[in-house]
Amino acid sequence: MKNFLKGIVVGLGGVAPGLSGSVLMVMFGLYQKTIACIGSILNLKKFKENLTFLIPLGLGMGVGVVIFASLVDYLLENFEVLTCFAFLGLILGTLPLLNREVKKEGFKKKYYFVIGFFALLGLYLFYGTSGIFTKIETPNTIQAVLMGLSVAGSYIVPGVDSAAILNALGFYDAWIKILAGIKDLNFDFAVLFPLAVGLIAGVLAISFVMNKLLSLHYTATFSVIFGLFLSVIPSVIINMETKLNFGFNGETVSALVIAIIGFALSYYLGDIAENNKKIKKLFKK
Repeated sequence: MKNFLKGIVVGLGGVAPGLSGSVLMVMFGLYQKTIACIGSILNLKKFKENLTFLIPLGLGMGVGVVIFASLVDYLLENFEVLTCFAFLGLILGTLPLLNREVKKEGFKKKYYFVIGFFALLGLYLFYGTSGIFTKIETPNTIQAVLMGLSVAGSYIVPGVDSAAILNALGFYDAWIKILAGIKDLNFDFAVLFPLAVGLIAGVLAISFVMNKLLSLHYTATFSVIFGLFLSVIPSVIINMETKLNFGFNGETVSALVIAIIGFALSYYLGDIAENNKKIKKLFKK
């Protein structure tokens, strides 16, 4: 039940702009076990154990996506500025968590260069190349499979924003169209089936690779992840600036307060046990 409920919250990462579901899994301490279970799903000795963990988590994520998709659409339509700033706060609040993760096992100064390099590379790949690939509205079979692989990569690798990578590859409009079709129960199986094949194959393959990388090169792998995550933030902030005319007015103050609340919530969830201890000490004082 705990994993099911956590999965519902992780589902928010599938629909919230800039907020990665895999980062939310890191936040809840689920990420490494999840990719380990997916990466060894074909191991018959651990098959039952893996499914016992993955099924409630996966069901929760599915429920979360359905719940939050309609909620996020409503909030963006009616309270766009406040909602976007809430997401900005949630994103910034995960920075301390990733900072702790990257420094957990044998961090050295050279990894700052790795973080910086992949932050710049992410900015270029996800945003600087957005005009290179032609936008695709109706993908063929091969393109649908590639789209599935892209979505799998964005969900499995923390810090990779699905909207950014799909936009860079020209798949974003097609992906939104497919999600709208699923929501309205209007299925195009000629696209949906190869998309599902690419998605499942990508999840299995990328989880296997990520599991190996984290077991052999934990700090280097999380340094890459941290850099990619940092590359998402500038575009989110720039997007916020276009939505809000900064000045001392009610909308600006409300947006900043919402962002601070989002940051505090995300920071708290990043280390619940330790933060609970700090709160108890504060109340005692």
